[in-house]
Amino acid sequence: PGLGGAQYRGSRALDLEAVHAPFSPPKDSLVDAMRFWSNTCPNKVALYLTDGESEEDSSMTYAELDHGARATAVRILENHPTGSRCLLLYPPGTMEFVVGFFGCLYAWCIAVPAFPPRRNRKGARIQNIAEDCQSPVALATTDAIAQLLRDEGIREEMKNIDLIGTDAVDRSIAIQFADIPIDPSQLAVLLYTSGSTGQAKVVMLTHENLIRNCEIISLLFEEQHKNTGVTWLPTYHDMGLVGGLLSPMFFGASMVLMSPMTFLQRPVRWLRAITRYKARTSGGPNFAYQLCVDKVTDEEMHGLDLSSWEVAFNGAEPVRAATLRQFSRRFGDVGFRHSSHFPCYGMAETTLIVTGGPPHTPPLIRSFDARKLDARIVSPVESTQDG
Repeated sequence: PGLGGAQYRGSRALDLEAVHAPFSPPKDSLVDAMRFWSNTCPNKVALYLTDGESEEDSSMTYAELDHGARATAVRILENHPTGSRCLLLYPPGTMEFVVGFFGCLYAWCIAVPAFPPRRNRKGARIQNIAEDCQSPVALATTDAIAQLLRDEGIREEMKNIDLIGTDAVDRSIAIQFADIPIDPSQLAVLLYTSGSTGQAKVVMLTHENLIRNCEIISLLFEEQHKNTGVTWLPTYHDMGLVGGLLSPMFFGASMVLMSPMTFLQRPVRWLRAITRYKARTSGGPNFAYQLCVDKVTDEEMHGLDLSSWEVAFNGAEPVRAATLRQFSRRFGDVGFRHSSHFPCYGMAETTLIVTGGPPHTPPLIRSFDARKLDARIVSPVESTQDG
C-alpha cells in the first residue's frame, strides 16, 4: 500500500549506510534487523519503561528482547502453524508487547494489534476482529489475561482462542528456535484502522511495507543508531506502532515507553521523560501539545530541559498553527526550539508516513480560502486568525 510498498522511489536514494555507518541493518525484514542489533550490540538498551515519576525505570536490552521473541515464537509454533494470525491484547505502554510482536514475526505469523477489552465491557469487538482475521491465538501479559477471564462475557467471547501469557513463557526454550526464511512480500501485520474517517478497515502490511516505511521515516527524521526516543502512543494504531516503535528499533535506537494514561493524567510526565533521557525524537497528535500548554503548571516547569528534542512530530489530526506557536512560547525558556516542530501526515493505508520534513526548519504555515478548497481550488489568502 502506497509509500509502504517497494514501488516507492523518492528523490533521495533510500541508502542508510551514510546515516548509520557502521551500523546499517538488513533491509529484508524487521526480524533480520532485530537479529542484527541483538548480535551487533547485545547489551544496548532497546527499551525503557517509565511512568515519568520514578527514579528507577525498568529496561530491556536488544539481546533480551531477541531472546524473549525467540522463546515466544517457539511457544506459538507448538500449537499453531506459520502464517497464523495472532491477536496482541497487551495493555498500552508495556515492553511485553514488543516481545510478543516480534515473537509473531519470528514465528512467521501475522501480528494483529488490538485494544484489549476493558473490564465490564463487552469483548464483542475483539471477537469480531478474531473472526474477521481468523485468529486462533492471542498474546498478552498474564495479568491482562487473568483480568479478561474474570469477566464472564469476555470469557465466553474468547473461549475458542488460545490465550498465551508471554511474560510466563519459559525463556529457556528460545534455544529451540530455528530461523525461518522470511519472504519480504508476505504479510506481517493486519492493522485495524481507527475508523475516524469512516468504517474501520483492516490494512494488510507486508514485511517489505514495514521496512520501506521505516527507511523513509529514518531519512525524514535523520535518525541514527545513537538516538533515544520517547513514546506514549498506543501501539494498536499505525502512528504508535510504526512511528513510535518499529522505525526507531529498525535503526537500533533506544526507546522509552510510557502508557498513554500516564501521559493523559499528567502531561508533564512526557516532558520529564524527554528531559531525563535526553530524547531527540518524540511526538503525537496536536492535542498532546495543546494539553501540555494548558495543563503544565509553572511549578512543574522547574527541572525541564527540552534542548535535546530535535524532532517533535505532530500528526494524526489537524495540526494547528496556534498550538505550535503557543507550545514554542510556553516551553522556549526550557530549551524547546520552534524549528523542532515537525508537522506530518500519515495513515495506516500507506503503512504510516505520507508527508513530512525537512527537519530543523520552522514549520511552514499558510492560509487558503476554505470555500475554494471545498471546490478543489487552491487559493492562498492572508491569514486572518492565529489558528
